[in-house]
Amino acid sequence: MKTGLMRAIVALEHRDFRIFWTGQLISLIGTWMQNLAQGWLVLTLTDSPLLLGIVSAVQFTPMLLFSLLAGVAADRLPKRKILLLTQSGSALTALILGLLVLTGNVRYWHVLVLAGVLGTINSLDNPTRQSFIVELAGKRDLMNAIVLNSTAFNGARIIGPAVAGLIIDKMGIAACFLVNSASYLAVISGLLALQVKDAGQDREAEQMVFTKIKEGLRYIRQTPLILRTLALLILLSIFSMNFNVLVPVLARHTLGLQAQGYGYLLSAMGVGALVGAVFMALVSHLGPQWYIIIGGAMGLTVAQLLLAVNRSFLLALLLLGVTGIAMLVFVTSVNTTLQINSPDHLRGRVMSVYTLVFLGLAPLGSLFSGSVANAGGAPAGLAAGAALGLLSILSILIWGKYQPLPAQDNTHRKTKI
Repeated sequence: MKTGLMRAIVALEHRDFRIFWTGQLISLIGTWMQNLAQGWLVLTLTDSPLLLGIVSAVQFTPMLLFSLLAGVAADRLPKRKILLLTQSGSALTALILGLLVLTGNVRYWHVLVLAGVLGTINSLDNPTRQSFIVELAGKRDLMNAIVLNSTAFNGARIIGPAVAGLIIDKMGIAACFLVNSASYLAVISGLLALQVKDAGQDREAEQMVFTKIKEGLRYIRQTPLILRTLALLILLSIFSMNFNVLVPVLARHTLGLQAQGYGYLLSAMGVGALVGAVFMALVSHLGPQWYIIIGGAMGLTVAQLLLAVNRSFLLALLLLGVTGIAMLVFVTSVNTTLQINSPDHLRGRVMSVYTLVFLGLAPLGSLFSGSVANAGGAPAGLAAGAALGLLSILSILIWGKYQPLPAQDNTHRKTKI
């Protein structure tokens, strides 16, 4: 029986997952560099929190529109081939934006259009990638694989913004986009090296696409645990997870920081998330727990509320670190709950709803936070999001009190209530 460190990284014993994970880690560093650079570029061009919120809304709107269709594709088509297409497309968008900035021709509308293109690509990439993990690591090590993916994501969140802040100061914004474009070569090479069978999981007779979507939605509606978990994610996604809009405004307008300081704030959030990922890796053998989902949600909103009244750079670093821990614990537990409690032939569709909820609703959240921050600054946006997030958690708990979840069969390590 594995203990300690070996249990925390057991999914890396699977060759295909190890290759995929390594490529993702490299690529994600570039992605986080671009995330910082894009927000800073928009504020440099416009100095408007609202216009920054609109860019974020445009980038995530395609996920709201296309995620359910993408879930059907993820169940029907070979996932590796889909990912090769989407990762190549993402590399191209980063290259175009980098060249526009490098030549001095970039305009706000360029960023807006390319954000929409990237969002369209991601609407197919995200549910495919989420549901691909189980094919690489197996159900037994699924939660550990999801946690390790989160570890890579948040390790990159530490490195990427810190490096991007330094690069912007020394070499300019364009370099961040160009480095991100090149970083996709790592994940594309990894996908080509996989030995996983290129086949879809959905073996049922051909049906209309919307019939397939309806089948996935019916399963969610009839599964109380999944329905309630998604409901909580919906509310927090709209109100309490809009840091891509609020942190750059907090850095520039409230704390008076330049790009390097902004990078440190994002890196602090990444450090916290990495700590949360290590914790989740160590307890992943227990399976997801409902009280951990609620605890992560509470930690996220309380830290955000404290951040709203803070004016100290050092304390902002600490609070964003706590926010990173809480958000990682919450999102990882939600992700694993959905995957473990979904049958193989429906997992792509269930995870497409996860993508729709987690990322597709971001336009509403971005417009909400951008509008509040435009009127009252980042502190007002943070406070409003935290207050509404706490009310959301309370509502879900009341719902659970009057409509308790049925006892779960833990044979396959389903979520324990």
